Amino acid sequence: MFLKMTGRRVVICGGGAEAARKARLVLKTEARILLVAPVLDPELAGLVAVGRAGHVATAGPDTFDGCVLAFIATGDVAEEDALAAQARAAGAVVNIVDRPEACDAFTPSIVDRDPVVVAVGTEGTAPVLGRSIKTEVEAMLHPRLGAFAALAGRLRAAVAERIAPEARRRFWEWVYTGPAFDRHRAGDEHAAADMLKQAIAAGQAPEGGGRIALVGAGPGARDLLTLRAVRHLQEADVIFYDRLVDPDVLELARRDADRVFVGKEVGACAWPQAKIDAVIVAEAQKGRRVVRLKSGDPSVFGRATEEIEAARAAGIPIEIVPGVTAASAAAASLSRPLTERGESDACVFVTGTCRPGDPAPDWTALARPGTTLCIYMGVARAGEIAGGLIAAGVPGGTEVEVVSQASHATERRACATLASLPQVIRDEGIANPAILMVRHLKSAAAEVVYPQSVA
Repeated sequence: MFLKMTGRRVVICGGGAEAARKARLVLKTEARILLVAPVLDPELAGLVAVGRAGHVATAGPDTFDGCVLAFIATGDVAEEDALAAQARAAGAVVNIVDRPEACDAFTPSIVDRDPVVVAVGTEGTAPVLGRSIKTEVEAMLHPRLGAFAALAGRLRAAVAERIAPEARRRFWEWVYTGPAFDRHRAGDEHAAADMLKQAIAAGQAPEGGGRIALVGAGPGARDLLTLRAVRHLQEADVIFYDRLVDPDVLELARRDADRVFVGKEVGACAWPQAKIDAVIVAEAQKGRRVVRLKSGDPSVFGRATEEIEAARAAGIPIEIVPGVTAASAAAASLSRPLTERGESDACVFVTGTCRPGDPAPDWTALARPGTTLCIYMGVARAGEIAGGLIAAGVPGGTEVEVVSQASHATERRACATLASLPQVIRDEGIANPAILMVRHLKSAAAEVVYPQSVA
């Protein structure tokens, strides 16, 4: 329950840091504040100086008259109990800081997007956990959410006048999930307001146009998704997801969104790319919000080009939402950066599996000293890759780190040399998805003579 505090009296007993924290909370309202303490810390003294709070050194018989809420944080148990009894006798609700058993009410952790406010409470049993949850909610709610809610709130009377009652729910759904909110989030408040006013003048929400978002699901761990990726999942009408997308990631989608598996495996493909292109376009043409959820980053070996071209050919808006790519996740898991000053000043992402009929990567051009090679989809061709790099002049003793299922609970790692890589992969039973990280350091390659790349 949220109470209107405008003009109501709040008494805060105490002049230190805890009292200041409670004062900050009350300052988010229009309540009248009285501070009770012999000495005030500078923050509280500043409130008194600007007239935002009153001050008395000690509590008197009338201190709690008309008080609706009292915070007590003196640090002296006996004094706190006496002040609490006096406040309760005057009809106030009492909160004694850090003494949940003596409280009538508890202050929650607050996520403030005025006028949107989210309160997280643990009934005083786990305030640190409450703050942790608050942090997660802070990340989920766009900083401009409150301003947009305030704009929409100012238009409620106009909506009630112009939009038929049976159409209002759909109208407000359009407001908070449609293009006007997108424009406001992008910083264009005037355009957002104009869109809302035009819809009100027309007496209905515009027919929703479909759109497609190619969303990077990251390497696996749910908490590696971007905030924008989470927002698209929560707004989607239908989600087409890959084989490598972790089920935990799908739990972030709104409950009534359709979820369609379009996973592809080498040699067993029920969903060829052309079919995926056609179905996401068809759903968007129905006016639906489509998310094409891809593991890693859609722009890194994610076949995004075909889907972008299909959407553009059909005149459907499309957006790319980047994700954490597997090479970054693997490096983080190893606690070793992709580049190292003085040793590797270049990082190359390359696929180990090209389309049938395409030539293999030019290892001679890629494998230069000072380069970290991050090889995707290379496990099945580890022998060919190792042979090609050695033939290109990379020493067989060059370090190779292998990370399978990076960031998953099932993550596996192995370390090999370039020469031993195929055998290590066989012995360890490592399978895709995995990243091969070949670190061709400058210091180890100083004496090696490299063949020239053939143009």
